[in-house]
Amino acid sequence: MRVKRGFKARRRRNKVLNRAKGYYGANSRCYTVAVEKNDRALVYAYRDRKVKKREFRKLWTQRINAAARLNGTTYSRLMGALNKSKIQLDRKVLADLAVHDSRAFAEIVKTVLPN
Repeated sequence: MRVKRGFKARRRRNKVLNRAKGYYGANSRCYTVAVEKNDRALVYAYRDRKVKKREFRKLWTQRINAAARLNGTTYSRLMGALNKSKIQLDRKVLADLAVHDSRAFAEIVKTVLPN
């Protein structure tokens, strides 16, 4: 007996097409094209979850470096001094202090560096 798989197949196709909403042209309307675009999008999403972590660390480093230079030192000297003095502040917190509370950041620099 022939099985048409109507309900299950339609539900599977609609899931793919709903995920493809907003894609340009046939990418959001044609099932076979939408399957390819969904697969590609999932690959990008997986990859970019890792890339996001790298990008934020780069941003934090740039912000810390800019604030450190305003306080008369460099990023590498500041991070080395922080490690030597056993102060456990990560880059995210330091960058946030550098942007939102420059006085506290300056106090940290004065505490850590022997100038």
